[in-house]
Amino acid sequence: MAIPVETFFLKPDTKGTLQSRIQQMVAAGILSGRFRRGEKLPSSRKLAAHLGVSRITVTLAYTELLANDYLTSKGRSGYYVSADAPEPPNFETPPRAEDAVDWSRALGRKFTGGTSLVKPHDWAQYRYPFLYGQTDPQLFDHANWRLCALQALGVRDFGALTRDYFDQDDPQLVEFILRHTLPRRGITATPDQILITMGAQNALWMTSQVLLTQRRRAVIENPCYPPLRDMLMQSRCHLSALDVDADGLPPDAIPAKTDVVFTTPSHQSPTSCTMPLSRRQALLSRARDLDALIVEDDYEFEMAYLKPPMPALKSLDTDGRVIYIGSFSKSLFPGLRLGYMVGSAPFIREARALRAYMMRHPPGLTQRTTAYFLSLGHYDSLIRRTGKALHDRRAIMEHAIRKYGLTIAGKGTYGGSSFWMRAPDHVDCEELAERLAKAGVLIEPGASFFAGSAPPRNYYRVAYSSIAQARIDPGVAEIAKAIDATPVTATPRP
Repeated sequence: MAIPVETFFLKPDTKGTLQSRIQQMVAAGILSGRFRRGEKLPSSRKLAAHLGVSRITVTLAYTELLANDYLTSKGRSGYYVSADAPEPPNFETPPRAEDAVDWSRALGRKFTGGTSLVKPHDWAQYRYPFLYGQTDPQLFDHANWRLCALQALGVRDFGALTRDYFDQDDPQLVEFILRHTLPRRGITATPDQILITMGAQNALWMTSQVLLTQRRRAVIENPCYPPLRDMLMQSRCHLSALDVDADGLPPDAIPAKTDVVFTTPSHQSPTSCTMPLSRRQALLSRARDLDALIVEDDYEFEMAYLKPPMPALKSLDTDGRVIYIGSFSKSLFPGLRLGYMVGSAPFIREARALRAYMMRHPPGLTQRTTAYFLSLGHYDSLIRRTGKALHDRRAIMEHAIRKYGLTIAGKGTYGGSSFWMRAPDHVDCEELAERLAKAGVLIEPGASFFAGSAPPRNYYRVAYSSIAQARIDPGVAEIAKAIDATPVTATPRP
């Protein structure tokens, strides 16, 4: 690997001849570890031009470094850091000096301290990864995704790849969503009513920024998606968390003067329950009476493999008060970070302007690659293949849960990729998850999904989206064994 010539600078405060200063510069780079053994140095001509010195000065400096075994020469190919060059000293990193800035006063707002979920980056190395939202490499269509990416990189799509859309989106992706994705949810829309986002979480954040102020009230489900609760708390709006039941969010419990309701009616997060039609109609009626808006997060509708999903809440909306959010990050892979939201044109116009201020638009290559993957039929094939695999895994897991005497607190009517579980009251699932991780089992403790300072500690979530079928039964057995080993006298941590 060649060392870029731009990394070479003569410090104005060094002393000696130009030749000795160049020697010091190269030697210091080697001794500090910046220049590594085997790396190629710039040619004497190129370095001389960069430093504004004569070529003979650089050549003499290189020659001296050759004699001292800092460099080696390979014929006409140039100069390299020698294999015999001195090793960088292995000093302990000195403690960093304290900033002169009082950050407790300088920070206008703080975004740390939330309850967001933490997932290990090496989750695939665990033997029993019952972790939600991860991609199974055995199911993903690597070959066709690669072909779509290559097609998006072609000359014909050079404009889509390189264009600054400013506040607009890839028209090919938008057209597919309007003509194919949304009709499957019973939704009709026009181009000015849709905005591409960096995943559903980005859509939720922009929605909260556009709709909420310190004087407005929002309602969320309890339990709910933890980052949503954190986002709304950062918005400093008045926030009410309503307990869900077997049918989801109860409309009658929505307090007066509510401005925005956030809900997951098709697949409640995390309990997986589905809101029936009668309650959806009651929710729309309650929102109409309050003149409130509804934000519908339809994050997992593609995973309906048990029976066809119920149409989206947005499809029943005749007032334009429902803002619909969808995502490809769940159905394709989480690193894609691509979603969309649908709403009335005045709202989308403001959200589009906010997105333009923040990041202009999602990358053109990502949008066009996804558009090809969708329009060429690869996406539907992937969903069918994934749905069949999840159907089989779900059956195995449900059987194992019954077999080992565990308790399901919530499971999806239409499918999904996880079970919401309840352990005995004396089990602290944070502590349970720590013990299980040491045994190669990953589960998600449920406390962070609940609002309040004293959430229940005995809930947890287990997913089957990225675990092999053969490992489901022994993995569930490990969970049951760990729960049975928890002393009944143990007191959950506050």
